[in-house]
Amino acid sequence: MAAPKKAAAPTKAAAPKKAAKKSAPVKAVAKKTSVSGAPAKATAKKTSASSAPAKAAAKKPTPTPAKESAPAKKAAPTAVTPAKATPAKAAPAKAASAKAAPTKITPAKPPRNESHTALVRRARRINRELGEVYPYAHPELDFENPFQLVVATVLSAQTTDLRVNQTTPALFGKYPTPEDLAAANPEEVEEILRPTGFFRAKTKSVIGLSKALRDDFGGEVPGRLEDLVKLPGVGRKTAFVVLGNAFGRPGITVDTHFQRLVRRWHWTDQTEPDKIEAAVGGLFPKSEWTMLSHHVIFHGRRICHARKPACGACPIAPLCPAYGEGETDPEKAQKLLKYEKGGFPGQRLNPPQSYLDAGGIPAPPLGATIPSASAPGAPAPASAGPAPGSPAREAG
Repeated sequence: MAAPKKAAAPTKAAAPKKAAKKSAPVKAVAKKTSVSGAPAKATAKKTSASSAPAKAAAKKPTPTPAKESAPAKKAAPTAVTPAKATPAKAAPAKAASAKAAPTKITPAKPPRNESHTALVRRARRINRELGEVYPYAHPELDFENPFQLVVATVLSAQTTDLRVNQTTPALFGKYPTPEDLAAANPEEVEEILRPTGFFRAKTKSVIGLSKALRDDFGGEVPGRLEDLVKLPGVGRKTAFVVLGNAFGRPGITVDTHFQRLVRRWHWTDQTEPDKIEAAVGGLFPKSEWTMLSHHVIFHGRRICHARKPACGACPIAPLCPAYGEGETDPEKAQKLLKYEKGGFPGQRLNPPQSYLDAGGIPAPPLGATIPSASAPGAPAPASAGPAPGSPAREAG
């Protein structure tokens, strides 16, 4: 009686070892062909009860004889089909959620302790992106010489460049040189400058600076910052506009748009123009200052407005830490675009050819009718005055 027990023990112990070495389908075939006794059947029942799905799934790809593979093929569809169908239904849901996720994610704000190097990289990348959006960026005051530019810039305070451009043709037509304007009757000049607002103070400034140019600089506009800021009504902002655009000398123009945007982008938290100029100037090479000013001001006038920024139509939204302060819906944001981005006329009556080539529309002269906008949802045409989307409250 001891001999059968000893003989049976190795077979029981060997069964797990063989199962570990051989694959599940081979194990299933061996049990059907070799052992027919009760202990073997009991073991097979236990293993098949615990691992039925695994065996059913494994039997399908196993290369077994034709006689034994037939029943396995019949049993396979009932066990395998639900398992395959479940992942197939779940897969599209996962793919759809993965695709929809990026649209819900808003650009993250820069860290509080952003390093200077990281700030420089972020700022320069924004400027590069803006350069691609506005390759035609330019000063939006009409001028033919430094004298006209310095006068027009002084007049642009507290009004739009469009209004200045509509006013200066009559002014320069009557007083083309500093000597002419210096000798002008103030009341006549006031009448010409009335549409620009604050016309009495502006008349005093332009006549005063014309006298200074005549008496101190031989009727020529100086090309140095130290000399320009000595002229009546000329500050650093005006001086840099003249230096950058009339003399080709780099300068940063810190106007209302520039101040607003650089704070939104967290380039600086300064509020005084000279401190903003110093902080932003340290982030860029000096050679880029003039075009940087044009890029930022263009973007502030067309898309990143003071009250309702068109965040949903902003090309640099992924880089902007203030994304979401304005309208994020693309269709609604599109209706907020101004000037050429919204299909409206620009601010210059005589813009550069590059602006016209890019689809820009010249501004109408004073008293003319403004062409209707071509963009969908644009307001109806209006009589001459500030162009649609350029309120006089926000200078330029």
